[in-house]
Amino acid sequence: MKGVGTIPLSFLLVHFLVIHTRAQQAEPAPLFRDEQRLSAEFSISLEEVKKNKSDSTYFSTTLRYKDPQGVWDSIPIGVRSRGNFRRKHCFLPPMKIKINKHDTKGTLFAGTKSLKLVLPCQQAKSSNDLVLKEYMCYQLYEPVTPFVFKTRVVDITLYDRSGRQPRTYKLTGFFIEDDDATARRLQAKVVDETRFNPMHLEDTSSLRLDLFQYMIANTDFSTSFSHNLKVIKTKAGKNIPIAYDFDMAGFVNAPYATFDESLGIKGVYERVYKGYCRNEGIMEFVRQEFILHEREYIDVMERNRNYFQPREFDSMRKYLNEFFTTIKNDAYYREQITRRCRTPR
Repeated sequence: MKGVGTIPLSFLLVHFLVIHTRAQQAEPAPLFRDEQRLSAEFSISLEEVKKNKSDSTYFSTTLRYKDPQGVWDSIPIGVRSRGNFRRKHCFLPPMKIKINKHDTKGTLFAGTKSLKLVLPCQQAKSSNDLVLKEYMCYQLYEPVTPFVFKTRVVDITLYDRSGRQPRTYKLTGFFIEDDDATARRLQAKVVDETRFNPMHLEDTSSLRLDLFQYMIANTDFSTSFSHNLKVIKTKAGKNIPIAYDFDMAGFVNAPYATFDESLGIKGVYERVYKGYCRNEGIMEFVRQEFILHEREYIDVMERNRNYFQPREFDSMRKYLNEFFTTIKNDAYYREQITRRCRTPR
C-alpha cells in the first residue's frame, strides 16, 4: 500500500467530484440548517411512555420551543419510546416524535413529519455529557460522507406527569432526522430489509462506515442484520448504509456500554475493525479520504469544545488523534485494518 505522502492525482480528482456531488444534495429541513442550541419543553407521563411496547401508539402533548428570534412557539406532537436496550436499562428512554405536517407550516419544524429524540440514559448531569459525546459522533461522521442523519442539540425541560407528584427534569439531548426525510434529501428510498448481504452494499460507502466505526470504537452495529444502520437505495441503484446509535462507542465510553468479548477486546474503549475485506485500491482510497479530512475532524471537535470540561475535551481529542496516528502509519494500518478485515462467506 502507498504511504501517506503519495496521494495520487486520480484520488484528488475523484475527491473533487465527491465534493461536487455533495453540493447537489437537497437542503435538510429548517430544523437542521442551524447548529445553534435549541430550547424546548413538553409534558408527558414517562411511566406510560416506557410501558408502551407498540410502535403505533403515540401519546399526545405539545412541544414548546424558542424560534430563531428567541420567541416561544408551539406545535402539537405525538411521543413514544424507542430502542430496546435503553428502554430496558435507562430511566429516560430515547423517543420518537410524530408531527402533523399541517401543524408545522411557517414554523422551525416545517417539512418535518417525524423525529428521533435522544435523551440521557440517567438523570445525573454526567449523562448529559454522554449524550453530547454521542451527538459529536454524528458530527464526526459528516466530513467524509454526505450519507448521514442530520442532528440538532436541544435543551429539554421535561415535565413528568407520572404519579401524584409531577416532576421536572432539565436535560440535554438532540434531535435526529427521520429515516425517510434523510432518504428524500439524498434522493433515495429506504430499504426495509433487516437482513442484508454486506457485499451488496456500495463498497466505498460501506468502507467509510466501517472505518468511521473503528475511529469511534463502536462495535454495536451489523451490516448483515442492519443493526444500528439504515440502508437506502439511490436512483442509480446503489445500496448505501447510514450509521446511527453510537452510545456504545468507546468515544462516548458510557458506563452502561456493553461489548462482544469474542472480538478480542477487554472494553468498549478498545478499537477493533469489523469491516469486510474489499478491493485493496478502494480501501486505500477511503483511508486517504479520512487522512485528507483530518483538519475537518479537528474543526468539528473545536466547534463543540464548549460542551465539555477542558480535561474531558482533551481526552477526546487525544482519542481521535490516536486513530489518525494509526491510519497514517502503513505498518499500523496493515496490522489494525487490512489484516483484520473479515472475509465474506
